[in-house]
Amino acid sequence: MTSKEYNLAVDEFSDNIYRFALKHLKNEMSAKDIVQETFTKVWIKHEEVAYEKVKSYLFTTAYHALVDWVKKEGRNGDFEKVEHTASTEFSISFDLQKVLNDALDKLPEVQKTVVLLRDYEGYNYAEIAEITNLNESQVKVYIFRARQTLKDYIKRTELVV
Repeated sequence: MTSKEYNLAVDEFSDNIYRFALKHLKNEMSAKDIVQETFTKVWIKHEEVAYEKVKSYLFTTAYHALVDWVKKEGRNGDFEKVEHTASTEFSISFDLQKVLNDALDKLPEVQKTVVLLRDYEGYNYAEIAEITNLNESQVKVYIFRARQTLKDYIKRTELVV
């Protein structure tokens, strides 16, 4: 990959990797650190990476950086929460985005990862398998179980509202 292609990759994929990291970490600064670490690692190996495979390589690198961050910080899936600024406007008591985020936080890490890659980032099963070092069957099972858990959580929430 040339430096021009690397810069194109930064422009094209940095926001996606940031969203991916933020969904996991719930901390803006840590998510930015993951993005920076990911692109640093890719730059170090830019001559070995084909531009056609850069998206998969970036997300694989980001995924491994997230795993390392969790291990290093000793959080074991108990991530810091993003500080939300209070809105002065009238807010609705039932916020679907908040419910979905809460539901995602209840999932085991591997299920959360595969759902985010599939439903938020649009990867196919083969790409997710490559990124997470799982086989396609495992990816499909994790996605099914995660969606089932999300569905059950949302149904339970609807009863309260």
